[in-house]
Order: sequence, then structure tokens, then C-alpha cells
Amino acid sequence: MAWDIGSKRNVINPEFRSLSWRLLLSYLGVMMAISATSMIAVYEFFAFSLYQQLDRQLLTLADAATHNFEEIQEHQKTFKSSDSLELDDDGDLDIPWQNIQQPNQGIEWFDVNRQLITKAGKVFPPVDLSHYHRTYTVNDKKIRTLTLEINKEPGSPQQIMGYVRISESTEPVEMVLTKLRIGMMLGGILVSGLTAFGGMWLTKQSLKPIEQSFEKLKQFTADASHELRNPLAGIRACVEVIQSHPERIHPADIDKLKAISSGVNQMTSLVEDLLLLARTDQHSISITTNWVIIPLHELLEDLVEFIYFQAEQKQIELILDIRTDIKMKGDGNQLWRLFLNLIENAIYYTDSGGKVIVSLEEREKSVWVRIEDTGIGIAAEQLPFIFDRLWRADQARTRQEGGSGLGLAIAQTLAQHHQGEITVTSQLGKGSCFVVRFPGLPYS
Repeated sequence: MAWDIGSKRNVINPEFRSLSWRLLLSYLGVMMAISATSMIAVYEFFAFSLYQQLDRQLLTLADAATHNFEEIQEHQKTFKSSDSLELDDDGDLDIPWQNIQQPNQGIEWFDVNRQLITKAGKVFPPVDLSHYHRTYTVNDKKIRTLTLEINKEPGSPQQIMGYVRISESTEPVEMVLTKLRIGMMLGGILVSGLTAFGGMWLTKQSLKPIEQSFEKLKQFTADASHELRNPLAGIRACVEVIQSHPERIHPADIDKLKAISSGVNQMTSLVEDLLLLARTDQHSISITTNWVIIPLHELLEDLVEFIYFQAEQKQIELILDIRTDIKMKGDGNQLWRLFLNLIENAIYYTDSGGKVIVSLEEREKSVWVRIEDTGIGIAAEQLPFIFDRLWRADQARTRQEGGSGLGLAIAQTLAQHHQGEITVTSQLGKGSCFVVRFPGLPYS
């Protein structure tokens, strides 16, 4: 959004719309990347903390279970059973750590040969003790285990009596993490929305001074162009008066007057072009409601006849190819200036003996005007910039011929004002082809 110069009305400046979107998308991209990275870091830290807590619980239960290993062995010898004994909470074996055991846990005791002695609980990994993995998956559910050696004396690995393995389902942890993911997802959506609104506001605020400066620059260009017209007209009139009396001119000053006249004409053309662009930027040229039906084929015929002498002077063949009579709604003066700039541009960049072909046809329910030349062409890397103001394909050559570098910019502006577009294809050394396409059916 921008404040229009000389108005209190808040309007959207078309020149800055694409820039606003680029800034907004860049801001959102950075903020989303930061938010996603932060959420992932928080989630991983939280998951790590939960699994650390689970491992501490397993270690506490394993320490308690190791103290009852000898009692478990005596109980097995008393019953002389080769099968493992199932321990539960009904008083079969009174062990002081039974109140530590949870429904989602399991305890297994093994002898020194890693043979199962007995077990208690409901959660057990489906592997023997030879596997030392910490996490197993059973029926899509994860089981986390911890195995400890039972020694006769602490710190004596040569005196191993057996092993105890504690297992616990990670389902409670996964449930907590699932809730955390859902919460983060909902929070991410909320943060994205707030970030989008905040980004839009920040983008508008950051672009407002730039837009105001740009509007002031356009206003200055319009005012300066307008003010320069009168002095230039006065200089040109004085030069013409002096040249109309050659007997009063010293022979040494003739070339100087010609140079002054040429410079004034070039400056006048540049000022007129700048003034036209400034007016189109301020949307002060006629709007579509003032358009009339224009016989486009007749306009092009008159234009080619008007510029034919210029092409003939350069020994360039100017060809008009009109397939059918076509009428369209628009502004005659603007269309004349649009095609004049394109044809003059083609003549400027075509060497003697070349061709410039102007064609008109109806294609794909649109009006197509093609200006094709056999000139010097445009390099592929320069094509994106040809409609920029003050751009020149050949700096030295354009100066010699009086070009201002605004012709193509004006042509594009006038085409866009008629809801049209200009496309260009070119190849160095072979020429260029400008196509002006006006959408919609022509008038019969």
C-alpha cells in the first residue's frame, strides 16, 4: 500500500505489488524456517528428556531386581522346575520391589549361561539375551530394554552370577509425543497465520517510504519535463530564425548551428517521451471509456506510408502484410505511437539492404501485429531488459541516430494500457521479431 502524492487516499501502487509479494514471501519463508527449526529442536529435546526419564526408571527397577537374584535361584531349586517361574502379585513370592513394577513393564532373570530362570510382568522382547539392542518393535509397538550383569562383588566382571533384563513399553511416551506433535501442528498453523498478517503489515510499513520517494521522483520527472518544453521550444525557434537568414550567418558558424539544432531536437524528443511516461505512470492519459473503434489496418497503412521515406533513405525494404481488415477499440494516437516506436526501432537496427515486415492478422481470437526485421538482433541475456527505460542495444549507434532509449518502454506501456502485451524473439546477426497481441475478438 502507498500514499498517493497529493492525496490522502490509500491506494495500491502497481509498480510495487510484485516487490511487496517478493518481500512478504521472503519474510514468511525465513520465519517459517526459523519456527520449524525451533519446533523440531524443542520436540527432539523433549523426546530425549522423556526417554532419559524412562531409562532412569528402568535402571531403578533393574537395581532392585538384582538384589533378589539369589532368592529367585533358591526358589527355582526348591521347586526343581526346569521351566521358568511366573511371578505375579498374588503372594507367590514376596519381593520388596513389587510395588515398583508397572503394568507396562517386564522383568527377566537369566543365569550365567544366559538361560531364562523366571520372569514377571507383561512386556517382554521377542529375543534371547544374546541381543543387546535397546529398542524392539513388537506389533508396531516399541519396547525399550535395559540389561544388567549380576556380580558376586560389585565391580568384578569375572564373577558374573547372572543377568537381569528390564523391559518397558514406550507407548505412554509415544502418546505424550503424539499430543506434543498435534499441539505443535496447531500452534504452527496459528503462528503461520499471525506471521502472515504481521509480515503483510511490516511489508507495507517498510515499502511506504520507498513508494513515497518513487512517487515524488515520478512527479519531479513530470514537472521537469513539462517545464523544459518551453525553454527548448524557445531555443529551437531562435535557431530556426537564424537559419532562415543564411546571409547573416558566418560560414564558420553553420556547423555549430546544425549541432545546436540537432541537440535541441534530440532533447525535445527525450522530454516528450519522459512526459508521456510520467503521465502514464500517473494514469492521467485517457481511460478505456474514452476509446473509439479504430480501423487498425488503415492505421498501419498510414503509418507505413508515413515512415516509408525514412526506410528508403537507409535502403531498407519496408513491407506491409495485412491479411484482413481488422478494427479494435482503443486510442488512435496511442496506437500510432506504439507501432511507430516499434517500426522505427526495427529500422534503426537494420542495415542497408535489409527488410522490415509489418503484418496484421487475427489469430487465436486475438489481434496480432508483428514487426519483423533482419537487423543486428539482440543477445539472449539482454532480452529481459529491452523494455527497461533508457536501455539501448547499441549505445554508440543509438546516440548517433538520436535515440533516447525510451521507445520500447513507451511501446510496452501503451500496449499494457490497451490490455495487450509485447513479446520478442531475437537472434544475433539474424534479426528480431516483436509481436503485439491484443486479447479479445476484433470489431467487424
